[in-house]
Amino acid sequence: MMKYIKILALSFSLLLLYTSSHAQFGDKPVENWYHLDFENDGIPGMSTDRAYSELLEGKKGQKVIVAVLDSGVDPEHEDLDDRIWTNEDEIPGNGIDDDSNGYVDDIHGWNYLGNATEDITYDNLEFTRVYRALNKRFEGLKESTVSSADAKDYARYVKMKDQYEKRVKKAQDEAAEFLFFVEFYNQSVTNMADYFKVSPDNLSAGMMNGFEPTNPIEEAMKELVTMGLDDDFEKEIKEGQRHFESMLEYSYNLDYDSRAIIGDDPNKLDELGYGNNRVAGPRGTHGTHVAGIIGAERYNDLGMNGAADNVELMVLRCVPDGDEHDKDVANAIRYAVDNGARVINMSFGKSYSPQKEYVDAAVKYAETNGVLLVHASGNSNKNNDKTDNFPNAEYKNSGKKCSTWLEVGASGPSLDTNLVASFSNYGKKTVDIFAPGVSIYSTLPGSEYGRNQGTSMAAPMVSGVAALLMSYYPELTATEVKEIIEDSGVVYKKVKVYIPGTKKKTKLKKISTTGAIISVYNAVQLAEKKTAS
Repeated sequence: MMKYIKILALSFSLLLLYTSSHAQFGDKPVENWYHLDFENDGIPGMSTDRAYSELLEGKKGQKVIVAVLDSGVDPEHEDLDDRIWTNEDEIPGNGIDDDSNGYVDDIHGWNYLGNATEDITYDNLEFTRVYRALNKRFEGLKESTVSSADAKDYARYVKMKDQYEKRVKKAQDEAAEFLFFVEFYNQSVTNMADYFKVSPDNLSAGMMNGFEPTNPIEEAMKELVTMGLDDDFEKEIKEGQRHFESMLEYSYNLDYDSRAIIGDDPNKLDELGYGNNRVAGPRGTHGTHVAGIIGAERYNDLGMNGAADNVELMVLRCVPDGDEHDKDVANAIRYAVDNGARVINMSFGKSYSPQKEYVDAAVKYAETNGVLLVHASGNSNKNNDKTDNFPNAEYKNSGKKCSTWLEVGASGPSLDTNLVASFSNYGKKTVDIFAPGVSIYSTLPGSEYGRNQGTSMAAPMVSGVAALLMSYYPELTATEVKEIIEDSGVVYKKVKVYIPGTKKKTKLKKISTTGAIISVYNAVQLAEKKTAS
């Protein structure tokens, strides 16, 4: 009886977890919903297509370089190959730093996550790296033996030790539950195939209508198999297995050190030349998806359309499956600025930043040189006014903020309480604007396409719009582009939304600085007005 209850409880709780994490995919809105217009199409997209057809038809823009700081981008994708930035000052494959910028053969950008022969895929969380450093100093020591000078660090160590042990235990438990979930799903498929006297490969979602459950477990099996056959469940299972394996093998593994593979000096922050020029990376799914949102070709009748039509994508691979290193992020920002990027997209974040001053210096360098930085607010439905999410616009210990920074939350395709994505971070003081980030169809490695969601998808929407404005109105500064995007967003005054992660309703202006959803159409109109006067 207890086993029956456990099976039922776990199956339904995990089914609920899966469905809630995919809830805002819903019935899957049209693939290009994020480019549609509410007035014409009834969908709160960015009005991109309307802007191109009504406001930009016949106009010519200039090329704008957008740096994509991410997991890597497939430079040979059919919808991106003509949009990848090329360093004209570098001779491919000659093993010489022709332009003397510290990077050898950096043709399309740079990969900070590898050495001459090997690339890393996974890394620790920054939390783990901080705890590891403290653990090396204080493991086995008692408070009474710690000097007064180290007392503060020791107290932090004790707190993080408790947090670390709880996090590892939670990861282990979740991995075990997921494994049970997978086994239950596989057994359910087998049982249903036996019931209908077909092989598991020939089982279809439509057949499930012919099965009448006689108990709660059979009901759970039917629901799970039906959903699994409707969606690309096998892919989801593989992704889930990879996630839980990486959490234990890399994210929280105190013995794993990616820098030993890369071969750089972690303490030499301004070090140049480490890494390689293999910008695709071993798993460039995330970065390729982001790149397509920014600038996939618009007029080639393939796949999907990016937001910007005159863009070159500079690929800077600095984001592993895990947390990025401050050193890599800062050096990538400086590379982007030095090589002509006008927009830097950063679809990543973490809760600790040990070398924030070094990142801040790079951000300040970008700001001084008139480069717009666009950053994803995060996917943990937290209030960034109260929660750390790095990198961010605020310069440490100064109280000042970067004037060319946009922090982006994610919106969805329905103009109702779910307008803001349930996963999106928010903040009255820290999140500037919302952009489409739910069920986003874009490019994937190998000239494929697929849906993904997150503020990681919302940020490149904004980066693409910024590049579009800079292309058609090149006289605009980064600060002016930021202001135009903020001032031209659509404010749905009558709509109250759920505060992400809750069922409490509020106005968008209560959870962002603008209270708006980005609008390409309005932004182009405002840019036209500003540049005409």
